[in-house]
Formats: sequence, C-alpha cells, structure tokens
Amino acid sequence: MPRKIRELIKDLKAAGFEAIPGGGKGSHRKFTREGFTGAVTLSGHDGDDAKPYQEKQVRQAIDEVQDESE
Repeated sequence: MPRKIRELIKDLKAAGFEAIPGGGKGSHRKFTREGFTGAVTLSGHDGDDAKPYQEKQVRQAIDEVQDESE
C-alpha cells in the first residue's frame, strides 16, 4: 500500500527540511534544508497516495543529509 503525501512531508520535516514559502503552484510544495543542494518538490494533496518516484526522491534526500551529518 503506498504511503500518503502527508507521511512523506512528515519524514522530510523530521529530517530538518522546511517548506519554501510560495515554493510551488497548486498542490506542489518545495522543501529544502541547509547543506542540501537543490530542493525536493512534492505534488499532490496530503491525503493522496504517493507515487513510487516521490517516495524514492524523499528517501534519497533524507539519506543524503544523514550521510553528511555522520
């Protein structure tokens, strides 16, 4: 069963990412963190099922910042 967009956002925030104000149109949201190059963009409403590529993108971003902090 796919995870929900709200769960991916919760994971990003727990890893220290913050939403960029005005960082997307419609249901798009951008998240960034100091020390992370680029941004993670999530589309969809909180209750929508996350697409496999979105889950992968979030997992890779979190792994990247955790590797830097070690």
